[in-house]
Amino acid sequence: MTSNDGLFERACHHIPGGVNSPVRAFGSVGGIPRFLERGAGAHVWDVDGKRYIDYVGSWGPLILGHAHPAVLEAVTRAARNGLSFGAPTAAEVELADLLCQRMPSMQQVRLVSSGTEATMSAIRLARGYTGRDKLVKFEGCYHGHADALLVKAGSGLLTFGNPSSAGVPAGAAADTLVLPYNDVDALQTLFAQQGDRIAAIIVEPIAGNMNLVQPSPAFVNALRTLSQAHGSLLIYDEVMTGFRVGPQGAQGLHGIQPDLTCLGKVVGGGMPLAAFGGRADVMAKLAPLGPVYQAGTLSGNPVAVAAGLATLNEIAAPGFFETLGRQTTALAQGLCDAANANGTVFSAQAVGGMFGIYFSPHPPTSYGEVMNSDRAAFNAFFHAMLEEGVYFAPSAFEAGFVSCQHSAEDLEATFAAARKVFAQIALNTR
Repeated sequence: MTSNDGLFERACHHIPGGVNSPVRAFGSVGGIPRFLERGAGAHVWDVDGKRYIDYVGSWGPLILGHAHPAVLEAVTRAARNGLSFGAPTAAEVELADLLCQRMPSMQQVRLVSSGTEATMSAIRLARGYTGRDKLVKFEGCYHGHADALLVKAGSGLLTFGNPSSAGVPAGAAADTLVLPYNDVDALQTLFAQQGDRIAAIIVEPIAGNMNLVQPSPAFVNALRTLSQAHGSLLIYDEVMTGFRVGPQGAQGLHGIQPDLTCLGKVVGGGMPLAAFGGRADVMAKLAPLGPVYQAGTLSGNPVAVAAGLATLNEIAAPGFFETLGRQTTALAQGLCDAANANGTVFSAQAVGGMFGIYFSPHPPTSYGEVMNSDRAAFNAFFHAMLEEGVYFAPSAFEAGFVSCQHSAEDLEATFAAARKVFAQIALNTR
């Protein structure tokens, strides 16, 4: 028995499913999860000492790679001064200034501890501002595990094949209206029927929780024009895409200014930190200024803020995103080339530091197309690549991530492994 096997068996005694977040359990792909011990740059090591090229990156935050010296130094310096105060700090002000500078749509921002807190609070704020109850979301988009959002959600819910979650009262989700992603006609029809009752649209502007799915320009335009025309707020959930696909997130790529933006992952540099912000008149409805209550004991935690500031300063280097984008595109293309050489039905795409791999002829544009991909082929690919020392997300429904520490040598090692694995898959399917 390996150390991974033993730890998982032990973990199952006192942790439900042996993990503290469902998708870590390898539930979709089968097998025993790897218990990771350390990371450096683009690599992680498990408790058995095996090294992997890591394309999970803690599910997106580690755009600088593992244990980046600037982040470690900032965290260590902050920790020496105290782990938590429950009072304002100068670093919070610095981070708020920086976020509003980097994201032009954000005039004010509130720091929280998780992406779920950010989206939940943004929706409450949108309802408080508009005086309306209805919320529009899209199939396969995951916005955290608040009750009202666990309706045809992505991420772990797709991994386990559940369209929703037990324990969510019908009334909690009654005002959540779910539409197909990229379906402009459905969006127009809904607003024609109920536009004056809709508080907000929340959307992953580039979906990453049903694998990587890009929006069409027409869809992006409809989100903005319809919400404005009907007095609804547009919430860009950039917990995953913020500072990951570009220096201004997806909204910078789209040329869109949403009313509210949710941030997480990269903004905390690997520490528990998230944020939501937007127009000053909307944010003024938040307590202590307004009637919409939101609070958090650890919001703006000084150690997490230090990690976020260090990360945001590093990614501001000239050419950072251009280099990251080239590496990620090269990864997607190299995997396609390896699959094509062996006659495997496969496709891939990249945006900034995010990528998607699909066992289907073309990248999907909707939840339905994602569900039609060959998940059995993905599972075989995942386990074979893991055996070769390449760690992809353990689910066909999750985007992958490249860091600035992934070298040309890392990519070539990945391609060599992929060529071997695709050849074996082709041999097994004859």
